Amino acid sequence: MRQLVRRAASVAVGVAGLVVVSGCAGSGGAVAGVSVTEDGRPVGVLMVCGQRIDGASLYTSEGSHTETIGEWSATSALGPGLTTWALDAPSEGWETGRSAAPLDAGITYHLRGWTKDDSRSSTAVSFTPEDLEQLAPGHVRYYGPTSTLTVPVAEFEATACTKH
Repeated sequence: MRQLVRRAASVAVGVAGLVVVSGCAGSGGAVAGVSVTEDGRPVGVLMVCGQRIDGASLYTSEGSHTETIGEWSATSALGPGLTTWALDAPSEGWETGRSAAPLDAGITYHLRGWTKDDSRSSTAVSFTPEDLEQLAPGHVRYYGPTSTLTVPVAEFEATACTKH
């Protein structure tokens, strides 16, 4: 019986270790967030933790139906660090086929970063326009290790990569 308990504990520790080691691997090493300007306009936020990210998409999803609302490509691949861009207007350093304006009340939107070759993507953040109304400028809403978090931009930049 003791051997069975040890084996179960060993497997649990191994699985927990794998989860910790692969924390950023599943998302591709980037974390997506959303913020707002002083006048309440939506801003995309990406914290690239290691590998490159080439762009971002804003979409809605209901059941098996997904609709792209906005899509942006960085003019050059984004390396490690923080980047932001307007979701509702052209932004320097970004090309867009479609900006997301206006966002409809009561709709849940999802923002995620991606690579052109689909080799990796960021975590996604979900939000509604009502969530944006509650968001203070200088703060980022993102999906943390287990739940949605809202933190100052500096805290997001300092901790987002270590929490995934």
